[in-house]
Amino acid sequence: MPTSSGSGATDPAALRPAVVPEPAAPARTGYGAVFAFPEFRTVFAAHLISMPCEMAGGMALSVLVYRLTGSPLLSALTFATALLPYVIGGTLLSAVADRYPARRVLVVCDLVHAGCVTAMAVPGMPVAALLALRCVPAAISPVFSGTRAATLGDIVGEGDLFVLGRSVIRITAQSAQLAGFAVGGLLLTAVSPRTVLVIMAAALCSSALLLRFGTRHRPARRTSGEGAGGALLGDSLRGVRQLFADRRVRALLLLSWVPPMFVVMPEALLTPFADAQGLGSVGLGLLMCGMPVGAVVSEVLAGSLLGPRGRARLTLPVGVLAALPAVGYAADPSFGWALALQVVTGFGIAYTLGLDQWFLAAVPEELRGRAMTVLTAGLMTAQGLGMAVSGAVAEFLPVHAVAALAGGCGALCSLVVALEVRRTVRRGGPGPGVAGSRGETGLTSI
Repeated sequence: MPTSSGSGATDPAALRPAVVPEPAAPARTGYGAVFAFPEFRTVFAAHLISMPCEMAGGMALSVLVYRLTGSPLLSALTFATALLPYVIGGTLLSAVADRYPARRVLVVCDLVHAGCVTAMAVPGMPVAALLALRCVPAAISPVFSGTRAATLGDIVGEGDLFVLGRSVIRITAQSAQLAGFAVGGLLLTAVSPRTVLVIMAAALCSSALLLRFGTRHRPARRTSGEGAGGALLGDSLRGVRQLFADRRVRALLLLSWVPPMFVVMPEALLTPFADAQGLGSVGLGLLMCGMPVGAVVSEVLAGSLLGPRGRARLTLPVGVLAALPAVGYAADPSFGWALALQVVTGFGIAYTLGLDQWFLAAVPEELRGRAMTVLTAGLMTAQGLGMAVSGAVAEFLPVHAVAALAGGCGALCSLVVALEVRRTVRRGGPGPGVAGSRGETGLTSI
């Protein structure tokens, strides 16, 4: 693994534990290749079980809080508390992903999450306690996601299969938004919100069992050497500083965060937009489905039809243009055109396929877990910030104008970041983001 320019003089090999040989990749191509690995099938199954239940559980908690308080604000806070603590966990706990064995981290995170959800289901639990319990899983979620992303490289390898594996996880998450809210709505017509929370806790326990008995034990990435010891907080902050000290890694992190921050702004305004159009709950639901549908379709097509070089060529153009369809809201579109804008906006998710490989190549292996954790935490925080900003601006400007403004500003800011990514290409030989001995495709192919 190439060492980033800001990682210091320490030899990364001295910090790595002995690597257990992994099975060779099967002679298959496309998404089918990653499913040929039994461990990946286990990780996928755990995600497939837990993710829709998490979405349904979030809806159930929002309904429960609203029934207890009658307050729209407190009900909305159940969703906000699922996003805001990400930056805390991603910054202060990121070293967990590298200091402890990956399987242990994943299982413990699932069990802690299940314990918090079980406590939420206890009758008589105060609303303040419900919101506090909601914050705990949000704080450890970036650690779980970062650890899982880092260990995918151990399971399927660090080349194109890593990119496709990450793609499958994202496709599942996007699909879970559709299935989870639908399942949650159906469950809430038949059982109480607390029962839905109990079902969610059971799903998380099932995920923990799958990960415990369906994945291999691997030693921690960072077990000895300079900087490996010390308090968890200090180690986490050191890792974050190392990542941001490298210009290449910093640029790729910004490219991971900036386009999504602007893409979600129009989505956050769909409720008042639908109300102004007189669309009702059915129309709003269809608009909310638009972006996930576009994301799933585009990612499946890009992952199936394009090779590593083709996906790399698309990364910067698609990343820059991801938010641009929202400019169409300037015309205050009807329902059909607004739905089309949401679907086309969802197509922008395809830029992350090439970005994943660049990021993996740029980050030293001993920092991979915390790098993925920081990436996840920043992504969720950026989206939460985008939603908050769009809502605040919409207090003074028409909703459709704010959505259009977000699209234009998003394209401009993404262009600035993309130019910085181009400037960080290491030329003159194989290096992070440049085609090397492992067949990594980088910016030189654009």
